[in-house]
Parts: sequence; structure tokens; C-alpha cells
Amino acid sequence: MHRGERLTLTIERPAAGGRMIARHDGAIVFVAGAIPGEVVEAEVEKVQRGTGWAITRAVLERSPDRVPDLADGTSPSDGGCGGNVFAHIAYDRQRGIKAAIIDDAFRRLGRITLESPVEVVASPIDGYRMRARLHVRNGRIGFFREGTHSLCDAGPTRQLRPDTLAVLQALEQSLKSLGRDTIGAIELSENLAATERALHLELLPNGDPSRLAAVTTLAGLTGATCAPPDTTRTIELWGSAVVSDVVSGAKLSRHARSFFQGNRFLLQPLVDHVLSHVTAGPVLDLYAGVGLFSLAASHAGHGPVVAVEGERFSATDLRRNASARQDVRVRSEAVEDYLPHATKASTIIMDPPRTGLSKDALAGAIAVQAPHLIYVSCDLATLARDARWLLDAGYRLASVRAFDLFPNTAHVETVIAFAR
Repeated sequence: MHRGERLTLTIERPAAGGRMIARHDGAIVFVAGAIPGEVVEAEVEKVQRGTGWAITRAVLERSPDRVPDLADGTSPSDGGCGGNVFAHIAYDRQRGIKAAIIDDAFRRLGRITLESPVEVVASPIDGYRMRARLHVRNGRIGFFREGTHSLCDAGPTRQLRPDTLAVLQALEQSLKSLGRDTIGAIELSENLAATERALHLELLPNGDPSRLAAVTTLAGLTGATCAPPDTTRTIELWGSAVVSDVVSGAKLSRHARSFFQGNRFLLQPLVDHVLSHVTAGPVLDLYAGVGLFSLAASHAGHGPVVAVEGERFSATDLRRNASARQDVRVRSEAVEDYLPHATKASTIIMDPPRTGLSKDALAGAIAVQAPHLIYVSCDLATLARDARWLLDAGYRLASVRAFDLFPNTAHVETVIAFAR
């Protein structure tokens, strides 16, 4: 097996990350653009330590779950474009594949056998994203192709609303008047109804922001800021880069630089599910972000709530959002720094970054000895790892449910409720 070789492969099962597993002469091959059960002709992209990576070039035996080709015989989707790797698969089968990936991750990485397949709550595919990171290259705005820094058009991926795409097209034309590359990336943030839409622009090295206010003042936008990457300094350009929604009775305002869940259709169902496992307070919300779960728990009468968030921009939004709630106390510090001083809680909510819980955060959360713990995760590998630690510490699985916050991708948001 070598780079450029064409192989005939029978696809066995899904793998984390979006590729499918096949075998060639006993070696594992991770194949892009395929579906379990298909026979494909695939071109080897690389070989590393006896394992191959390949991309489907022709489908020899087609799955009934493959999305039909266009009239010209081409695929209706660019599977290599960011957020589109499962777009060749019928949506119900996507959800089944994600349930299988969850089961496999728990079994292999967490040594946890789930009693039944996990329900993956469905999302509409079109226009679901209200947060997106886009890139600017040679005057074009788009997503990166998977595993590369090559740009692809965001429109065909169907993640963004048509009016959002129209704004980005207008911005692309407006930026050309600068005469030089000034921006490397764009953080886009909308509210649920897309009546507020803000941008944060990441400046290239030596990028001149002096004309950005003029070229970004466009219909369909409500404000913009800019800054060099990896800096806390923010330059206000015009309007407001803060958008707001009411979720479970709580007003949640957030800056375009702050983290917030990105699926407009499943935001409320996700919050409702988390709240269904929260008991009477006190509640401890770790990695609280701008207060999505903290404020919802307060409005549902589950206070008092302690909300811990160490990231500067999210913590600023969290303090503002919680200012009217007397039963919500905000701690603007790292979770690891707060937990040694944490008081008792009846429920802990944790929504950590993709890297999961650090050893100190995990040990600190266990030391609180909360009867109920809810873990919200966008990464199955770290979730399975941390779940194993929590089970070994005396917790049991009370509920596992997944939310397809990222349809047409291999990503899935998984929520585990633990109880002692």
C-alpha cells in the first residue's frame, strides 16, 4: 500500500472523525466519502506505520443511504469542505452512525458498555449555525477544507442562512476596496432569529484597522470589532458586537468573541434536557461560558448557583447576564483554581472544552461529592476517558443522550447525567 495507489475496499464500520474503516491485506484503512456496507475504489492519500488513509474515488456497490448524485453524475456535496464530511449520507443514517461512534468510544476508551443505542436528537440541516469561524484568503471568505488551509465556499455546505451568506458576499466585495489583505479570520455570531448579527475580525500581522469600520458597515450586520489574534485587546469598529437571546427565561448576551452553542434549532432542547437532571440547589456550573445553564437553572428555581468561567470574554458576558439574578454568584477564574475552595453542591454541571477535564479539575469535581453530575461534551474521546474516572469514583450512569448540533459532520454533542 502506497500513496496514490487505487484500492478496492469493503467498508466495515465508522471511525471517530468522519472516516470509515476498511481493511487491505490485514491493514486498517481510514476511508473518506464512504458508508459502511459499500464497496468503493479509494485512492491512498498517505500511509503511516502500516495504516492507510484514503479517499473514495468511485462507488462500486452503493449504499441505499447514499444521497443521490446530481443529474450530471457528480456528488451533491463537497465532502472535503469543513462541516460537510457526512453530507453524502442520508440524514437518518448519519444519526445511526453517530450513535455507533458513541457506543464504540465508550466501549474502547472508557471500558463502558451502554445498555442500548444512544438517542441522537435530530436537527434541521439548513441554516443551523448561529456561530461560525470563517477564513479570508486572497480576497475570498470561506471555510477551510478538512485538514488543510485551503479555502472552500461556505454556501454549498448549507450550514449558514441565505441572508447570512448574502452578508458575507457583500463583505467579501467590500473588503476588496482595502487594496491589501488585512483580515485572516472572521468570528460570526447571530442570535436565534438572525435579527442581530455581529462580526469579530482577526487582523493579519501589521493589518491596518483604520478603514475597517467603513467597509464593514453593511446591511444585515449590527456591529463589528477587530483585534490581532491571541490578544485580549479589542478594537470597537461600529455598532455592537454583542447579540442577545432569551433562553429558558434568561436573557443571554454574548460578544462575538465569546463561546456559545452554535445550533439555533437544538439550543432550547439541549438546555431543557440538562435542566431535567438538575435538582434543587445549590448548583455548581463549571465552564459556565456566558451563563447558558447557570441562568436557566436560576430561572427554573434551582438556585443558588455558582457559575465558574475563566475565559476573559465569556466571563465578562457571564457577569453582565447574571447581574440581575441575586441567586447566581460568578467566579471569574479557572475551574482548577476554584474547586479547592468549592462548597457543597447538589448538582454539578460541566461543559468543558474539547480537551475535557484536567486531572485537577476532575479530582476537584469528585471531591465536591455532589449527588448529581451532568457532563456536556463535544468530544467523545475525552468524555469516555473522564466518564471512566467518574464511574471508578462511585458515580453511575443515569442517562446518556446526544444532540446533533453539527449535522453533516462527524461531531456530536453528548450529555451524560451521573448519580451517586
